Amino acid sequence: MLKPNLILLYVQDPAESSAFYSRLLGRQPSASFPTYVAFEFDGSLSLGLWSMSAENFHTSGEGNRTELAFMVENDAAVERLYDAWRQEGVTIDQELMTAVFGRTFVALDPDGHRLRVCTRDD
Repeated sequence: MLKPNLILLYVQDPAESSAFYSRLLGRQPSASFPTYVAFEFDGSLSLGLWSMSAENFHTSGEGNRTELAFMVENDAAVERLYDAWRQEGVTIDQELMTAVFGRTFVALDPDGHRLRVCTRDD
């Protein structure tokens, strides 16, 4: 059975995005090149930031049509991250709200990728 192990986000400026995600995630990249930066997580999952100006980059799509979600333990944790990210100056795209699954909000990274924080569905 195949198991996804890499999430790729296409970015304008890998250095800027690397600094953004380093602050957000509280960790440094595991690999860093001029056109690609990677962060490793527990469980063999990695986040890759790939420059749209890289020589071998190609896409036929436009815009950011996905969300990178951070599922946390409870509503209070969602609210703590909301406050912390706002204080950090992170752009909030969807204000803190209660959805059918609990508290949630959506922030944006420097390239407009949606970053959702929410509780796990039970």
